[in-house]
Amino acid sequence: MLKRMKKVPEDSARLGGMTSTWLPPLLLLLAALSARCVSSDYEEDYEDATVQQMLASKSQQSDATEILNGLLKEYDRKLRPDIGVKPTVIDVDIFVNSIGPVSSINMEYQIDIIFAQTWTDSRLRYNSTVKILTLNSNMLGLIWLPDTIFRNSKNADAHWITMPNQLLRIWNDGKILYTLRLTINAECQLQLHNFPMDQHSCPLIFSSYGYPQDEMVYKWRRNSVEAADQRSWRLYQFDFMGLRNTTDIIKTTAGDYVLMTVYFELRRRMGYFTIQTYIPCILTVVLSWVSFWIKKDATPARTALGITTVLTMTTLSTVARTSLPRVSYVTAMDLFVTVCFLFVFAALMEYATLNYYSNSARRPRCMDRKRHNYSVLDVRRPPPHTVVALNISTYWQDLDDTCASRCLDGKDCGAFFCCYDDCKDGAWRRGRVRIDLLELDAYSRVFFPTSFLLFNVVYWVGYLYL
Repeated sequence: MLKRMKKVPEDSARLGGMTSTWLPPLLLLLAALSARCVSSDYEEDYEDATVQQMLASKSQQSDATEILNGLLKEYDRKLRPDIGVKPTVIDVDIFVNSIGPVSSINMEYQIDIIFAQTWTDSRLRYNSTVKILTLNSNMLGLIWLPDTIFRNSKNADAHWITMPNQLLRIWNDGKILYTLRLTINAECQLQLHNFPMDQHSCPLIFSSYGYPQDEMVYKWRRNSVEAADQRSWRLYQFDFMGLRNTTDIIKTTAGDYVLMTVYFELRRRMGYFTIQTYIPCILTVVLSWVSFWIKKDATPARTALGITTVLTMTTLSTVARTSLPRVSYVTAMDLFVTVCFLFVFAALMEYATLNYYSNSARRPRCMDRKRHNYSVLDVRRPPPHTVVALNISTYWQDLDDTCASRCLDGKDCGAFFCCYDDCKDGAWRRGRVRIDLLELDAYSRVFFPTSFLLFNVVYWVGYLYL
């Protein structure tokens, strides 16, 4: 009995060890079988769905092919829709991808748009579960398309990479949507009277080339002109202020045509021209005033300063014109540069006048005419070609008295200037303004800055706010 009882635990322990050894592989085998069953069920479902989609796509493809073959069987693409019945109505949409750059010299601007046209062609109606047929550019040559042209375009390019950027959609009720992407260099007649504070409305004009108003009519759709994000636009010198669209009728010998126009409102930025032209001109004018504080005897310094500022203004005026076409009228920048040049030139002429008058006023003008009345010995008149040294103080005193009397009589003086100091209180000066040319620098220190400041106030207020 004891031996049997000892043998039973040994057998149970052996069975327990065998169970612990084979149990994990069995569990893994069962998990793999269950996963395979699930995957096989999923594959069957996927295959069923794929088959159904393939069958559906094949059926739709066959339906679309049959629809197109039926539509184009007796279709004449040379004739417009509803010919002889009513005008064809073209609804227009424009999406602006970018604008710029704008060339002031060539009077043109560049624009990148997606141009969409929608019309109804009753010949392309069909009955099918396929509501919309989305087609590529290969279909465009098989149906009638509007002959739209851009009247103010200098040149235009369609985008062909990687395929022609064209879209064609046909609805089951005969409505057609045709879009294409274009880059157009359009003409824009810039009015530069207020340059560089000018604003412009650059148009984009299009119409039919051959169909007059009684055969084709263009219409704008609601919110028909939209613009993309402006951060990628190349309007370096301009700000985009908005757009507006209009519809007009143009009368020609071939008939009346519907004219569609989109105006892009642009305003020029002044930053570049302020840094390159306005500030240098103002500083050059101010620099020319430095000569008023230099002594009038320093002829080389004042002459060099005046000539340098004049040449600088000449260079600035030439550079300012490089960014403009050769227009015949005066722009706002031309006016400012011209006035600055006149101020600089006037400062140079001021010193020329002062220098000339200072040299001529050192000796009275009656000296040469009175010199022959005196001699060294005061006995007789000297020979006409004899050089006599006049160093006697009596001579100079008598000479000064003679000149003073002539000035007091008003016989040897200008209308507003004194040729001698004693003329200051002469009776002939009554009611006249006395200007002492020897003090011309003092007058210029006040007159030039004041007049230039007044000019700037009138200039900027007039062009920016009026």
